[in-house]
Amino acid sequence: MADRDQAIVVEGLHKHYGTTAALDGLDLAVPPGTVHGVLGPNGAGKTTLVRILSTLLRPDAGRAEVAGFDVLRQPDEVRRRIGLLGQHAAVDEELGGRQNLEMFGRLFHLGARRAGERADELLERFGLADAGRKAVRHYSGGMRRRLDLAAGLVPAPRILFLDEPTTGLDPRGRTEVRQAVRSLVDGGTTVLLTTQYLEEADQLADRISVVDGGRVAAAGTPDELKSATGGDRIDVVLREAGQLDRAAALLAEALARVAGGGAVGVDADARRLSVPVADRMVALTETVRVLGAAGVEAVDLAVRRPTLDEVFLQLTGDGAKERGGPGVPAAATVRGDEEGAAV
Repeated sequence: MADRDQAIVVEGLHKHYGTTAALDGLDLAVPPGTVHGVLGPNGAGKTTLVRILSTLLRPDAGRAEVAGFDVLRQPDEVRRRIGLLGQHAAVDEELGGRQNLEMFGRLFHLGARRAGERADELLERFGLADAGRKAVRHYSGGMRRRLDLAAGLVPAPRILFLDEPTTGLDPRGRTEVRQAVRSLVDGGTTVLLTTQYLEEADQLADRISVVDGGRVAAAGTPDELKSATGGDRIDVVLREAGQLDRAAALLAEALARVAGGGAVGVDADARRLSVPVADRMVALTETVRVLGAAGVEAVDLAVRRPTLDEVFLQLTGDGAKERGGPGVPAAATVRGDEEGAAV
């Protein structure tokens, strides 16, 4: 039965290439009007998932619905409601930006007048109106990808699949594309984003699924994933290495009492103490008070949270193997997911 409350629903999806399991029982649910990031190393199954959801590839088993329609039984209905932007530009470099969009409009049977109107709307929306008549070969990388996004939106899709849309772009180009994606979501479009740029997922995604070894290692909001992987910690760098042991004992007692502090890590070479804490603001205040009262001088004091890079490394590859399999943070939603063959 279709789940009309979700833009994308995937249950028990499997796909094999020979003996290699690309998707191994993937479950996924994406609410409308959100960005869902899919992170994973090369060969994790990200592109296979997108190809199945966009009706370009048939799964071996499982169920997938997009905009309430089954990708196997109702592929035409699915295609009417989606846009797809892959890793490589799909526009004609010899044509101008407006000509490209008009061409896509005609391909979607909009008619000449409506295709021209839609082209003008999208050029304006993506900040390309001044370059609309310029040949695409003269566009920067970021401009080309924005034009690609515009082309994918010609039929006004409810759901947009972005498969590593900023691969190969410089930082300015990636920023331009991210801004364009966020404007789409603000307008009500649902986006499924696959990417290897962790910062990109952190900035754009409402929820993230981290995939590895054919399964979802963990899923949640960026903050949930970071907290589940280790939470906040207090880092203190002392001026005198000889005060490390005394300061460590003081902080262990004080922060455990008032801020849910854990074991104190000591890096003698860096003169650094690191303490995981439950209440970051109380821990920061108490650290300053305790060290000041004891006459221990700190040259650096900061509250830190695990980065998404640290989450990714802990949940995938060697970090997961050391724990005997994909990581399962307690605060995250967990289920199976994805690929072993790069497609």
